[in-house]
Amino acid sequence: MTGRKTTFKGNPLTVTGREVHIGDTLPRFRLTGTDMNDVTEKDFAGSNLVISVVPSLDTPVCALQTKRFNQEASSFKSARILTVSMDLPFAQKRWCGAEGVENIVTASDYKYRRLGEDFGAYIQELGLLARAVFIADRQGVVQYVQYVSEVTEEPRYDEVLSKLKTLI
Repeated sequence: MTGRKTTFKGNPLTVTGREVHIGDTLPRFRLTGTDMNDVTEKDFAGSNLVISVVPSLDTPVCALQTKRFNQEASSFKSARILTVSMDLPFAQKRWCGAEGVENIVTASDYKYRRLGEDFGAYIQELGLLARAVFIADRQGVVQYVQYVSEVTEEPRYDEVLSKLKTLI
């Protein structure tokens, strides 16, 4: 357990789970896709993978983050982008349809509730995922990790995109 701290509007929260580091093998995951089928790391085998973790798509910062990665996805044909939240798959599908988000995959951790713990991104007090971004290369090795320390702030996109460019 990390016991890592994050904040929400300056108020401290506890993030639990196994912290992921550069050089680690990407942790296995099993999520629920918007079609209610399982989504696992195997679905992205052989691709560079960006995992964008957000608390809820129905919040302003999470919406901005997801739209930004959706926009950037068209520039990275050899990479896949997965956005993960605890939102129900039905809500994710509805949100993506309403916002025109179609270049990325969205999946939910609502059912299995393991990604947060396995990626060191579970906010104990809120029962939601912490904002984070991970990049794994085609071999499934983690090449980039960003845990955002304030829930209401966006990730450092320039760093993420720069690292992704080096892998393509």
